[in-house]
Amino acid sequence: MKKIDLELLKVALVRFLLGLVPLGSMLFVSAGTLAWMDAWLLLGMLFIPMLFVGALLLVYEPGLLRSRLKARERRRVQQSMQAATAALFAMVFVSAGLNRRFLWLSLPHWTSTAAAVVFGLGYLLYAEALRENIWLPRTVQVRRGQKLLDTRLYAHIRHPMYAATVLMCLSMPLILDAPLSAIAMLVYLPLVASRMDDEERLLIRKLPGYADYCERVPWRMIPQIW
Repeated sequence: MKKIDLELLKVALVRFLLGLVPLGSMLFVSAGTLAWMDAWLLLGMLFIPMLFVGALLLVYEPGLLRSRLKARERRRVQQSMQAATAALFAMVFVSAGLNRRFLWLSLPHWTSTAAAVVFGLGYLLYAEALRENIWLPRTVQVRRGQKLLDTRLYAHIRHPMYAATVLMCLSMPLILDAPLSAIAMLVYLPLVASRMDDEERLLIRKLPGYADYCERVPWRMIPQIW
C-alpha cells in the first residue's frame, strides 16, 4: 500500500473545505433554511466527484495534486478576471438563495432535472479534457516541455475545458430553480471569452505550432458555431 503524504492530505482537505463551506453558507444562509433539496443536489454534484478524484490523485499522483493545489495566476489580467468571476458567482448563489427564501420566480420541476443532466455532461467533458491533456493547468501558462495537442477532443475544438465549465456554470442556477440568477450567470460568457483571448495570445507567442493549429481548428468551444 502506498504511503500517503499527510501534509498534502491536510492541504487538500483545507482547500476542499474552503470551497464547500463558503458556497454552502451562501446558499443556505441566504435561503434561510437547510431544507433546500436543489442546493443539496448541486453541492453533491460539485463536491462528491471532487473528493473522489482528489483521493485518487493523493494515492496515485500526489505530484499532480500538489501542483494543482499550489497553482496561482501570475498574470494580472487573469487575476482580475478571477476576481470578477468570484464576485459573479457570489452574486448568483446569494440571489438564488434569496429566490428560494422569498419565492420570487420558479421554473417547472423538470428544468432542475434537465439542468442536472447538463451539469453531469459538463463534468464528463471536463474529466475527458483532463485525461487527454496532461498539460492542462489550473492557470494560464506555458510549461517547459509542453507540446501541442490536436487530437481527439482537441481536433474539433480548441478549448474543451472551457466548454465544459460553461455547461456546468450555466446549469447551476437552473439546478437551484433560480431563473433570475441564470440570467445573471450569462455574464460568465464574456468573462470566459476574455480569458480565452488572453490565453491564446500567450499560446501563439510561446507554444510552437499553436498559430497553425488555430487555423486548422477554428472553433473554440462549439463546432461550426463558436
